[in-house]
Amino acid sequence: MLLAIVLVAVGAIVVDRTGKFAFLDKLFPKISEQGTVNSVQNKIILNEENVVVDVAEKVSPTVVTVSIKTTKIVQNPNYNFFVPGMGSNMFQQKQIEQDIGTGFIIDKSGLIVTNKHVVDNLTATYKVITKDDKTYDVEKIYRDPTNDLAILKINPSAGSGQVLQTVTMGDSGNLKVGQFVIAIGTALGEFRHTVTTGVVSGLGRGIDAGSPYEGSVERLDNVIQTDAAINPGNSGGPLLNSVGQVIGVNTAVSSQGQNIGFAIPINVIKEAIDNFNQTGQFNRPYLGVRYRMINLKTALQYEVPQGAYIQEIIAGSPAEKAGLEAADIITKMDDNKLMSEDNAFAKAISTKKVGDKVKVEYFRNGETKTINITLEEAK
Repeated sequence: MLLAIVLVAVGAIVVDRTGKFAFLDKLFPKISEQGTVNSVQNKIILNEENVVVDVAEKVSPTVVTVSIKTTKIVQNPNYNFFVPGMGSNMFQQKQIEQDIGTGFIIDKSGLIVTNKHVVDNLTATYKVITKDDKTYDVEKIYRDPTNDLAILKINPSAGSGQVLQTVTMGDSGNLKVGQFVIAIGTALGEFRHTVTTGVVSGLGRGIDAGSPYEGSVERLDNVIQTDAAINPGNSGGPLLNSVGQVIGVNTAVSSQGQNIGFAIPINVIKEAIDNFNQTGQFNRPYLGVRYRMINLKTALQYEVPQGAYIQEIIAGSPAEKAGLEAADIITKMDDNKLMSEDNAFAKAISTKKVGDKVKVEYFRNGETKTINITLEEAK
């Protein structure tokens, strides 16, 4: 009853627009004014839809699906468990071809960016499929494990002389939480060129990312969090701003929540691409450690220096040959301090070539030591 009275009272009082209740006109606009409000809202929605449509049409030709061809050991369906030795083995080899990820073209010469974990199988062969269903064999792969980055090389002339379309790089240094973003990729390794939208949900996140197809896990720092739907198979695809510029590379999705995806900032990728262009090497140097960065807070808490805490030494790696051990903390490389804020460890390796020597300072059992390590080709 009170609500009805208030509404009736409002209808009577708002006639006096100069009185103390005139503000109610703003809360309950007249029908003509409400029509204007609806018109503005519809225009906003239409503009947003047009942005997504324009970006999808502009960028989709630059996005590719990454497909793998490999041999796997599977159970023989003809094997009789109760009558063994009847001419068939329990297991057999089977050729597997599957869409496993996404990439985007960065150069007309045939260079494509994707995630390293998408093409982590060294014994497999890979292909890429463009929007118009042209298929290209991947001839070379440049893997950068520190940034979960891979650059694929294809031969453009293999596609009937088709001129490849390339993406436009944006700037991830000026991103804001709440900024509108668009993702394009091969969702679930099945639905090619799936377009989803969302916002930048967070910046500077740290995650352990991996591939559901290959089982690898990488530690990634300073990544972009987004609520744009990112699914297995989207890895390596572009995260775009509202003008169609790439501002991130979609790399992971949370398995414990909904609408929580992550992308590597494009500025990190641009630095790696610049280094690739300078060195021209598809063979990537590596040290051979799995590590986790120690920030200032953790260093103070445990009374250790900041740096790269070694979680595992890769067998046969340059790090193992030089005598580094798990639980060592690498504090400097070539006199450059390793700070977690700028991912200096990854940067230090990314500027080197196969065969380069690096001076490594590390902390072990309360003592600081220095050794020289020769970087080898990543296997």
